[in-house]
Amino acid sequence: MATILEGRRQTQPRSSPSGRETSLWSSGFGMKLEAITPFLGKYRPFVGRCCQTCTPKSWESLFHRSITDLGFCSVILVKEENTRFRGWLVRRLCYFLWSLEQHIPPCQDAPQKIMESTGVQNLLSGRVPGGAGEGQSPDLVKKEVQRILGHIQASPRPFLVRLFSWALLRFLNCLFLNVQLHKGQMKMVQKAAQAGSPLVLLSTHKTLLDGILLPFMLLSQGLGVLRVAWDSRACSPALRVLLRKLGGLFLPPEANLSLDSSEGLLARAVVQAVIEQLLVSGQPLLIFLEEPPESPGPRLSALGQAWLGFVVQAVQVGIVPDALLVPVAVTYDLVPDALCDIYHASAPLGLWTGALTVLRSLWSHWGCSRRICSGVHLAQPFSLQEYIVSARSCWGGRQTLEQLLQPIVLGQCTAVPDTEKEQEWTPITGPLMALKEEDQLLVRRLSCHVLSASVGSAAVMSTAIMATLLLFKHQKLLGEFSWLTEEILLRGFDVGFSGQLRSLLKHSLSLLRAHVALLRIRQGDLLVVPRPGPGLTQLARLSAELLPVFLSEAVGACAVRGLLAGRVPPQGPWELQGILLLSQNELYRQILLLMHLLPQDLLLLKPCQSSYCYCQEVLDRLIQCGLLVAEETPGSRSAYDTGRQRLSRKLLWKPSGDFTDSDSDDFEEAEGRYFRVCFKKLPLEGGGREVMPEPRDNYAP
Repeated sequence: MATILEGRRQTQPRSSPSGRETSLWSSGFGMKLEAITPFLGKYRPFVGRCCQTCTPKSWESLFHRSITDLGFCSVILVKEENTRFRGWLVRRLCYFLWSLEQHIPPCQDAPQKIMESTGVQNLLSGRVPGGAGEGQSPDLVKKEVQRILGHIQASPRPFLVRLFSWALLRFLNCLFLNVQLHKGQMKMVQKAAQAGSPLVLLSTHKTLLDGILLPFMLLSQGLGVLRVAWDSRACSPALRVLLRKLGGLFLPPEANLSLDSSEGLLARAVVQAVIEQLLVSGQPLLIFLEEPPESPGPRLSALGQAWLGFVVQAVQVGIVPDALLVPVAVTYDLVPDALCDIYHASAPLGLWTGALTVLRSLWSHWGCSRRICSGVHLAQPFSLQEYIVSARSCWGGRQTLEQLLQPIVLGQCTAVPDTEKEQEWTPITGPLMALKEEDQLLVRRLSCHVLSASVGSAAVMSTAIMATLLLFKHQKLLGEFSWLTEEILLRGFDVGFSGQLRSLLKHSLSLLRAHVALLRIRQGDLLVVPRPGPGLTQLARLSAELLPVFLSEAVGACAVRGLLAGRVPPQGPWELQGILLLSQNELYRQILLLMHLLPQDLLLLKPCQSSYCYCQEVLDRLIQCGLLVAEETPGSRSAYDTGRQRLSRKLLWKPSGDFTDSDSDDFEEAEGRYFRVCFKKLPLEGGGREVMPEPRDNYAP
């Protein structure tokens, strides 16, 4: 795996062999300055719009064309202008003065309001199961409620929050080069907060730093203290005490007990009362819907779904008329090694362990110019009440995965109907099991919908593009980096960088310095070689960030590969693949079977998107990239001849919310359409021939 960087050096190489590679890093690449144009000539795409099918009213509100041109800002950039004071002393104490000026609303009477809530009073009076009247006195139940309440939360300490914000600001400036935030996205969230409904942020999860960076970001933008739902299994008791005083929430272990357990009923009732009080008071809430990286099990977090279930139940019973959900994504150039190691540890993170981790991060970045870039991406807020009404209206005709595939396995059906699969692909915890079956289904679909929106709004960082180019042996980084950036933007995804191409390459390779090696092979040429072992694993993990961008092409290529493998024997010539014709009907069936085979949290399909629409999207992508070319069989009607078609009965597309009818008519209509796989031959190093798809010139819409 080697990649050549072409360019002329401006300085002479050092004569010491031991400092050969170090000189290449320190003196720069010395290439001619070339400006990268990753914005299609004019603008970056504005990502993060909410679903127009599920929430059409929210899609129209909180958005204006002007907010797309507001640009970006760095959250950790605090200067004299960010305070009320001026002078040379203010410039040296601006971090401290900024932390003192942050508005932190008091909430001293929150525990008393929770004790006076309807749910807790029903427990104390014995009117519901699990409370007083089942062999327990009201005083004992009250003490148990207070104990559970102390485990869940504590009143935030304003002095501690300000002190922690000041220390965190200094830490982030030492660790990060910038933390970008789109002003237009932040303006949408601020307008949503002024509307009166509580905000619930549903975020992806990359590292432990996410739960600290997001509250700091909202506090700096004047939205108050963000209450973060932490995982109690990942924190020691001492650290949980600190996080509670900073606004953290922890689910009590009794909440995961069985439905017939009195302790479980009591704990879930107290958690529900806490969530209701937070929503009524208007405090923003942060829930992580994604499991940490490399964690065993599904990608969608069961704990995050449990917290979201409490929010959904509070809206359904009318405690608050509505809540606004905000999909959030946090991206990093590279997660610091010290912060990444604490997630892989088997023991919970302790208070002193966290402090040592921070010191290790500061020591590794002390006096180092290779600082990391990060970005916080906020999607358009949408109404939870509107989503609930819209989701329940399109539940008819849904079938389980067993009901879908059993007729095909038995040979009773040749076409997969256009019905979304329903399968238990995430573990259900005790809080979620306490809900009704239709509410459980609502929470799971809502979680998948929001996680898909969060991943779609996340920007692709420069290190992910560089890791992909290195792993797949691209020879010329200068041109391939710009080409891959354009391909990402053409698919509606954003990138988290801009600037000159030489600077971007130098920044990316300097961050990946521990995983790659730079060698000079001849005058003016540099060889970039990935280091074997853990370096390849880290590059593969970074390149996985591009999977959502090219997921449709990957599914379509697997479908085409499966069809061709069934027609051409393994010993046969692969050149015959360019002659074979693939019908659209066969492609649809193969894509549908792949959809049912692959995990749902890998595809991240929105529940409102029909299977037929996804198949058509995959097919369009294959045609755009030039892998498939439309062909007409002899005697068949032209695919462009629509004069005899009855558009009222047989449309080439279906509404994305129509789940009632099957796709039998669409499969019959697609029977006469055929495609040919487009190939070209490239010579291999060993003298053989390799069959490769022939790319198209552009991706014109």
